[in-house]
Amino acid sequence: MIPKVMLELSAEANQTLAVATGAFELIWLLIAFPLFGAAVLILGGNRTNTWGPILGVFMPISSLVLSLYLWAEMLALPSNQRGQNQILFDWISVADLQVPFGLQLDQLSLSFVLLITGVGSLIHIYSLGYMSHDAGKRRFFGYLNLFVAAMLLLVLADNYLLLYVGWEGVGLASYLLIGFWQHKPSAAAAAKKAFVVNRVGDVGLSLAIMLMFVAFHTVTFAGVAQNAEGASANVLFLIGLFLLIGAAGKSAQVPLQSWLLDAMEGPTPVSALIHAATMVTAGVYLIVRSNAIYDLSEDARTAVIVVGIVTLIAGALIGMAKDDIKKALAASTMSQIGYMVLAAGLGPIGYVFAILHLLTHGFFKAGMFLGAGSVMHAMNDEVDMRKYGALRAAMGITFVTFFLGYLAILGIPPFAGFYSKDHIIEAAFAHSWLAGIATVVGAGITAFYMTRLVLMTFFSNKRWEDDAHPHESPLTMTIPMILLAVGSLSSGFLLTRNHALEHWLEPVVGFEHADGPIPVPTLIGITLTTVLIGVLIAVAKYRNEVERVAPEDVTAFTKAARKDLYGDSINETVFMNNGLRVTRGTVIFDNSVVEGFTRLLNRVLGGVGLILRLRQTGYARSYALTMLAGSVFLLLALLIVRL
Repeated sequence: MIPKVMLELSAEANQTLAVATGAFELIWLLIAFPLFGAAVLILGGNRTNTWGPILGVFMPISSLVLSLYLWAEMLALPSNQRGQNQILFDWISVADLQVPFGLQLDQLSLSFVLLITGVGSLIHIYSLGYMSHDAGKRRFFGYLNLFVAAMLLLVLADNYLLLYVGWEGVGLASYLLIGFWQHKPSAAAAAKKAFVVNRVGDVGLSLAIMLMFVAFHTVTFAGVAQNAEGASANVLFLIGLFLLIGAAGKSAQVPLQSWLLDAMEGPTPVSALIHAATMVTAGVYLIVRSNAIYDLSEDARTAVIVVGIVTLIAGALIGMAKDDIKKALAASTMSQIGYMVLAAGLGPIGYVFAILHLLTHGFFKAGMFLGAGSVMHAMNDEVDMRKYGALRAAMGITFVTFFLGYLAILGIPPFAGFYSKDHIIEAAFAHSWLAGIATVVGAGITAFYMTRLVLMTFFSNKRWEDDAHPHESPLTMTIPMILLAVGSLSSGFLLTRNHALEHWLEPVVGFEHADGPIPVPTLIGITLTTVLIGVLIAVAKYRNEVERVAPEDVTAFTKAARKDLYGDSINETVFMNNGLRVTRGTVIFDNSVVEGFTRLLNRVLGGVGLILRLRQTGYARSYALTMLAGSVFLLLALLIVRL
């Protein structure tokens, strides 16, 4: 439970937004650059094939340069005056619904902008080599630019409705990129699955926005924060719950996690972009940005914590049994985002650490995904780790950069994950023993499946197919991997040095230190010991030989993990099959009742029309006689009424 004093600190942390002037009038260009690139590449057609990919790379780099310039300008301002608001035009003006097309650049949104444009630019550069022989690379870079533009709009919007536009743009771009190789039935199915599951989450976000307007008569971040204290506990809980549903969809949290593993059907740069810099980080951003709601609703925070705990454990368990290198990394992302969601649910003691882990994760997870793509590039697009082995000698740069990311995700000091994940573990223990133990157990399982992945890929016995000739990737691929590896090593230290990120984000989300029941040095020792145990178990099992066990010989747990803990089966049983029954019942009702009534009405009217048609003789005397009879009838009726 968060003490009242912490809520007061959090409420006081909201800084006043200044009207953007000077350099901050350029905020809109952050979105405009990649959006322009997307428009040119998607609409320009084949005439842009030769130079289009270069334009696609240049656009996010332009946004990165501008974001660095704005960062420098923001640092020159006092910490509580750094928030900037730019209203481009009046967007929606209908009665009480007044929504501007406004952008908000503050410490939180700028942190995401730097991550999106920085890691996104490296992924674009990497894609030049990875997609060099793909006939549709111009269109691919257009979709990448669209993805970056939508994500930037999402984090720069100053209201929930405009955020929703970026939210849907990210959903569209992910659908296009996951299904980029749509000639593969698996890719087309994965894109459709991601689109449908995310629409479920989007319903939650849309309901939250509607309820905000009903309760607060505004959907701007500032307006919601200002009016939240006067709302009832039930309203705050419902808004928080609906926001969580939206976040679960985008960030692949239980129970809306099923799309993430299948999303690996897209090209590897897409996987890196989704997992490190864009889509799955959106849910964490939504929860942290909505801190005014969650600070006032303990029940809503509890729901967030439960989802985070369940997801971090579920993702880790799934990762233990995956033989597809990209799906193993995808399960890892699901688990690591669970850590972030858990931290966000802790309120002011966890918001900063959620963002800290999100930023460090952006470096080491992007690096590992690009490393996986490098391995696939050298192994004829093979993704089965059981057909790898001993690749460290043939792919030295890929191995070293991947291994640095591996050490970072394990939380080995002084790598990035040590600074970010261990802070979440400390905050979790400060909240409850259950949350703390779950984070430590998750760290141990992470150590096992990530060590398994490294051993099966770069060590153990050589298991290549005869036509495989492993080789190092070109510079366009290895340079981004090297830069991300540097981030995996240094980002945690730089972000926590002198409590830099805490002081940076505190004016926006608040921060409060909370002491846990276990001294920090002891807790670090417990965590590292648990990690070491996970590593040793994996080494004992996979250091020399990797056996190809027949599907019928694996354990029940392995079967469950390989089937994503039966997430798809649950969805099919609970939702899809019942939905089909409802649909069939609706069809029967429509055919029997609705159409039956329509056909009956058609026959009745047709019969009446037939009778009337037969009475049409075509003789004037007949019509005159009918008119006379009608007149007589009316006169008699009037006489009867008067009498």
